[in-house]
Amino acid sequence: MRTAPDRSPTTTAAPTGSQDTRWWWGFAVYALVALVHVGLLAAGSPLTYPSKLALMPVLILAAVWALRSTRWSAPHALLVAALLFSWFGDGAAFFFPFFDDELPMMLLSFGLAHACYIALFWRHLAVRRLPWWSAVFAIWWVVLIIVLWPLLGALALGVAAYGLVLGGTAVAATRCNPAVVVGALFFLASDTILAFRLFVPGTPGWMGVAVMVTYTIGQGFIAYGVVRHLRAKDDR
Repeated sequence: MRTAPDRSPTTTAAPTGSQDTRWWWGFAVYALVALVHVGLLAAGSPLTYPSKLALMPVLILAAVWALRSTRWSAPHALLVAALLFSWFGDGAAFFFPFFDDELPMMLLSFGLAHACYIALFWRHLAVRRLPWWSAVFAIWWVVLIIVLWPLLGALALGVAAYGLVLGGTAVAATRCNPAVVVGALFFLASDTILAFRLFVPGTPGWMGVAVMVTYTIGQGFIAYGVVRHLRAKDDR
């Protein structure tokens, strides 16, 4: 007996894991936004600050888009939280206008971002033991505090504490994949340059551009490295 053809609607499963070839698009958009921001900063444009506030939301969307086919878990939340706190740090003057000085809230926001990164790297992304050369970050912290301490005034303890979590992020990153390591090193470089720009008189203007170049590269590589790790883990 002939049977009627099956006319029921068919569905195509969404690509998952290694089948998804479009996951990196958001990072390309982030790179473009970062280039625009740095260009505006170098040109002294009044659009510099709005473009700065666009950086972390675009990077969050890039990470969420890239991880949309994976199972949401604690590492996903820690990545988004770190980027969100970074956004608050980027826009401390905008988000916390009721403070006369934005610097303490900037330090607090980025400190919380680094706390999220440390937990993420150490507990969820580690692929190797702590290398011996990670001790260099302890030396970096001691030298930085010795050099800057006479210039820090009332912010001395806050900057020292922030330096610890910043260095802690770099240390924890050494256990992760190369993209995360590169990102953490650029982030460390960015905040080191920023510290001298904020507290050392007479620093050249190009250092402001250097801060944002290294910062955008650092955050981008960290997010990219985390995404690659979580996607590979979800494929297994």
